[in-house]
Amino acid sequence: MPAGGYFGRALVADVTDGASATLPLPDEVLRGYLGGAGLGTWLLHRLGPPGANPLAPEAPLAFVFSPLVGTSLTTSAKFAVVAKSPLTGLLTDALASSQFAIAGKLTGHDAIVVTGRAARPSVLLIDGDGVRLGDAADLAGLTAADADRTLRGRLGRGWRVAAIGPAGERGVSYATISHDGRHAGRGGLGAVMGAKNLKAIAVRAAAKVAVADPAAVLAAARDLRERSFGPATAKYRELGTLANLLAFNAISALPTRNFQAATFEGAGRLGADHDDASGKASAGSGDGGGVGAAPANLTEMRRVARSGCASCTIGCEHIYRVGGGRKARVEYENVFALGPMCGVAEPDAVLAASARCDDLGLDTISAGGTIAWAMECAERGLIDAPWLRFGDPRALLRALDEIGAMSTPLGELLAQGSRAASRTVGGDSGAFAPHVKGLEMPGYEPRTLHAMALGLAVNARGADHNRSGAYEADLSGDLDRTEGGAAHVRAAIETEDRAAVMDSMILCKFIRGVFTDPYREWAGLLSAVTGWDVTGAELQATARRIVLAKRLYNLREGWRPEDDWLPARLLDEPLTLASGREARLTPARLRAMIDGYYKERGLDPEGRPVVGSPVVGIVGDLGLA
Repeated sequence: MPAGGYFGRALVADVTDGASATLPLPDEVLRGYLGGAGLGTWLLHRLGPPGANPLAPEAPLAFVFSPLVGTSLTTSAKFAVVAKSPLTGLLTDALASSQFAIAGKLTGHDAIVVTGRAARPSVLLIDGDGVRLGDAADLAGLTAADADRTLRGRLGRGWRVAAIGPAGERGVSYATISHDGRHAGRGGLGAVMGAKNLKAIAVRAAAKVAVADPAAVLAAARDLRERSFGPATAKYRELGTLANLLAFNAISALPTRNFQAATFEGAGRLGADHDDASGKASAGSGDGGGVGAAPANLTEMRRVARSGCASCTIGCEHIYRVGGGRKARVEYENVFALGPMCGVAEPDAVLAASARCDDLGLDTISAGGTIAWAMECAERGLIDAPWLRFGDPRALLRALDEIGAMSTPLGELLAQGSRAASRTVGGDSGAFAPHVKGLEMPGYEPRTLHAMALGLAVNARGADHNRSGAYEADLSGDLDRTEGGAAHVRAAIETEDRAAVMDSMILCKFIRGVFTDPYREWAGLLSAVTGWDVTGAELQATARRIVLAKRLYNLREGWRPEDDWLPARLLDEPLTLASGREARLTPARLRAMIDGYYKERGLDPEGRPVVGSPVVGIVGDLGLA
């Protein structure tokens, strides 16, 4: 009998012929990796052939749920999509919230793993009648949203759909998987799905899953719901993550024009105005929400609604008019990547570019970062595209269209991402390609956020702000964010560990601030659902296991020590701040922080596990070492 919240099995479907099998998931595996990103990593170790091309039929694509999915706990309707990334060649896991999480789990599985390649464009259908393939020829070329609507209209009540857009069909290396208007965005998971000739996966609930202590789960849900309305989540409710743009601009932490600057003169036109929502600035978020902000006009002119994810009480989604009667969700990262990163200050253009990414099925961070790199290459004469210039809205939209269609040599080049494109272009273009391990960098300036610099460098997924929230320490005021040292190392490890647990249980990170003793409180939630006697100390060990398991997978797939590093520009070019002070991150400082991180993680100076280290034993007990 599986623990509460689990079915104790994963579905493995081969779309080559529609065959499927059930993989048992023993309690020790579930307790060791929980679900979501953790269990997904275990599945890739188990089912992914070493060295397989990410786009090969045998490469698995895993949709992984968690024990909390389907409970009344707020923000728990989430799932992880896990695969080997075509962008990085290493592990990628992307989380998203939607009703797909609930319906997918209630097919009776803790994970759905897809392998093979269908003979023709197909949709994979999973419900109480089993697993089968349907024809999707008429869906080819549709946006993910249109494919979703078409399929749900055809299939009827109760079906939920995850689909790819044109970029995924064409194999753009940073294509997304979309569902209910949300996206599993980073690392090119849409390209993996497209390589399997799958336009969509449709699921319908067919089972129920019990929790161990329903009364305790209900009490915990009520308590967590009340806390979710408190000050720790106020910024997300009132402004959304767009509030970060003005805050980061004020402290020279907003990457601009491909990291050539850290402040953007057009930020005021793009940022969320605190007066627009609540009449006062929000504070204490840990993301820069307490830094202060200047007035802006994007929200005043275009925000039309606020919404929330499935099973969520926060309601962080802020909906904006795009034009032509259309609406789009707007968050900090897509505005940063398509605005300041590309030097574009026109709100209409940034919103239109964000909507274009949604239609095509493109990760906005990688799209913006790759285009910004190409703009700089064009200005330097390394790429023959005289029309491609920083600050030109038409150039931004044209570049997105060429990438999504892969219709021109430039579009084909940029569809590979900035790392692969820089290797083709050559010259010194690699020095300013904005990526770590091939994944384009999010909107955090490493030269003024040193704990975050370390987190970005060592993270298994690459340049990633969701798997390492080390910027929280940089913005806390408890350490000097431009003088990285031992405290920054501890902060990077602590936030990486917390993220590993939240991404595996799964809970939304926007609720992280309501927990005063996170591991103990998370253990209480997990115990009520599963019936296990989980402690905070056990969950801390689980976090370390998951972080190391990701590193072990990357080692197996060809990770090298030099992959844990930052772009040369960020180490060779200092920033001059408004105060006249110079902000610099030297190679020596970054090296010292990485060395400290390796030592604390039980790794040798090259980032590999030390034989006999207790931390390696944590993973070895479950057969991954």
